[in-house]
Amino acid sequence: AMLDPDRGLSLTIARVVQRLQGSSLHSQLERQARVSLHKPEIKLESLKEDIKDFLKTSGWEKKLQNAVYSELNVFPSPCHPAAPPEHIKEPLAYMRKAQGSWEKRILKSLNSMCTELNIPLAQKRPVNEQKELLNKWNEMGTDEPDLSLFRPVYAPKDFLEVLMNLRNPNYENGEQPSFRNHLGLIQVPLKVKDIPELKEDFSELGLNIGQLGIDDSAQVPPEFFENEHVRVGQKVLAEQDSAAAQQYVRQGCPTALRADLWALILNISNQPEDILYYEQLKSNVIQHNLLVDSLIYKDVKLTASNDDYYFVFEDYLYQVLLCFSRDTSVLEHFTYSSATPPKSYIQGKLGMEEYAVFYPPNGVIPFHGFSMYVAPLCFLYHEPSKLYQIFREMYVRFFFRLHSISSHPSGIVSLCLLFETLLQTHLPQLFYHLREIGAQPLRISFKWMVRAFSGYLATDQLLLLWDRILGYNSLEILAVLAAAVFAFRAVNLMEVTSLAAAEAVLADLSTLKVMPLLQIFLFATVT
Repeated sequence: AMLDPDRGLSLTIARVVQRLQGSSLHSQLERQARVSLHKPEIKLESLKEDIKDFLKTSGWEKKLQNAVYSELNVFPSPCHPAAPPEHIKEPLAYMRKAQGSWEKRILKSLNSMCTELNIPLAQKRPVNEQKELLNKWNEMGTDEPDLSLFRPVYAPKDFLEVLMNLRNPNYENGEQPSFRNHLGLIQVPLKVKDIPELKEDFSELGLNIGQLGIDDSAQVPPEFFENEHVRVGQKVLAEQDSAAAQQYVRQGCPTALRADLWALILNISNQPEDILYYEQLKSNVIQHNLLVDSLIYKDVKLTASNDDYYFVFEDYLYQVLLCFSRDTSVLEHFTYSSATPPKSYIQGKLGMEEYAVFYPPNGVIPFHGFSMYVAPLCFLYHEPSKLYQIFREMYVRFFFRLHSISSHPSGIVSLCLLFETLLQTHLPQLFYHLREIGAQPLRISFKWMVRAFSGYLATDQLLLLWDRILGYNSLEILAVLAAAVFAFRAVNLMEVTSLAAAEAVLADLSTLKVMPLLQIFLFATVT
């Protein structure tokens, strides 16, 4: 149900005000306003205006603007006031249902692991264990516990099987008029963009616009563009304006400015109270042992520890992911996610709501590869509480969409459909060839998209890609890049005769240059 714009605007304002009232920014602003009353330039007869001017010149107005901008970026535009809350989570009933039954499967897998291994979901650590953990907090990687019995709750390929079986019940046996000719694995009719629409959305990636990550642009000598771009970037940082920063990073971030620009876009300032909050999460990890801790540990060992780029960050990954699992503020994102946090019951009280707790406390059960969402951020942030906040914000804005079933344009279902549609439309011969030999392209590209390409691209290239995710506040670029990779390797792929051979052609993406691939695919493809 669409709202008339004015009504929508007033609802949005009301929601933003309500959310900011409970924030620490609100109390800081009040404090500043009170302090300003003692300043000589504040006159009683023009009190309101003077305080406004003071908040402007002292930078507090900017902070408020960034907070509002951040809210607008994260939360969906308001539904009709009469719409039930589940519509904010996901408007399509069959998607909600599918997500619900997928969650049941994950929980069943987790619970059966508990029973098999005879390990509780959560328990208090004995005091000596607490001391030990505290002492080795910065070198947890040196531990070699036996995790052979633990297995990831699910891997991306299990999730793909679920997405392949999604159907819209309103269209029995494929009677969707415009959709009958879609020959990919995803069989739900969602609207995805075509190349002309993508060109318009990603216009800043055009061939005649300076880009970081393109070495030999015919238009502008790269070093000239880079020097100028750095100068503008420093100005954007000095202005401390989130919206300007978001626009700026669409052309890429200079390496030296990236950490600060991302923090500005995500509105993370690492205040004393944020550091304190992180310390509280840490002490929670020290005191209680959760079953998911072993899953996190195993995931880091299976993925990042074996990665040439990321193995050095092993200890950071444990710290961030263990704290993340305890962070109940993450539960907030479930208001606009199709997912629902799993519940667990205190022993012997099964089904009694007053004894239900969310498990894990943040509501997110990690899967195989989850730690790769954090790994690239370790290149940019070396202070644990800052690294932690950046990751948490990236998760509640973007990454959660990559492992939940929804109709959102940045959700994994739409990304899969966008990827398949781009290939089928623009590389039909390749698409049909791979399909004929049983190498459906999505079987290969799915894992890249679920991990936002982390662990597949070289890190400098991955960060250029993530610049654009932040810049466009969208994950659609992942599907475009996946299609561009197939286009780039099309000649070799036309010669393969099996899925294994196709996978071999695409096994190593570490030499790829992201920006030229995206540009050629979007702006040099004949449409």
